[in-house]
Amino acid sequence: MKFAKEAWVFVLPFLFLAGLLFVLGWPGWGTGALFAGLLVLLFFRDPKRSYEGDAEYVLAPADGLITRIDVIEDPEMGPGRYHRIVTFLSVFDIHVQRVPVAGEVIASRYAAGRKVAAFREDAGDVNEKHLSVLRRPSGDLVGVRQIAGLLARRVVCYLKEGDHVHRGQLMGLIKFSSRVDLLIPESYRVLVKKGDRLKNGATPVAMPAALAGASDQAGGSGKESR
Repeated sequence: MKFAKEAWVFVLPFLFLAGLLFVLGWPGWGTGALFAGLLVLLFFRDPKRSYEGDAEYVLAPADGLITRIDVIEDPEMGPGRYHRIVTFLSVFDIHVQRVPVAGEVIASRYAAGRKVAAFREDAGDVNEKHLSVLRRPSGDLVGVRQIAGLLARRVVCYLKEGDHVHRGQLMGLIKFSSRVDLLIPESYRVLVKKGDRLKNGATPVAMPAALAGASDQAGGSGKESR
């Protein structure tokens, strides 16, 4: 099991405190500090994921529960309408995010904001967030908006404008609980529904309309792997 590099600034103080408590002869408190550090470390776990399916499918960028699927216009994405798939991440979910499609990063925008609960309707408008817009080889645009939540302290994105990325590549994380919005063209077929649970880099969530008929005939959209 790998862990995001950002974990250690939070975990090392617990390890130092545990060592100090053991030296002072308080093993019970030392064990408690070690356990607390382990719990914090688990927030930053980064399990290996893979997907066996068509390269055109859009994969989930985040682990968590789908709380909303709608169609919106988003000025930051440009003209047109987009399916928005909203994923809520609890404190028990994986908190790293992965790139949903291969392509070029044409926008990487951070916006400061508040820290209201991620499940609130207006969280995507008022909270700290980061939008990454990816242009696929076909020209289609796909967006991932990482949104801080009530307990989240910071949104981290590794992608920069001009980067060429592959599907499943690590793209960033949100420290502690949060929300991730996936934006895909309205013409795409959505393969998931509200209430589904997703795995980043492993769950197919949408596909271009041109592939819909072929996928129906094939009888599936691929297999995910832990």
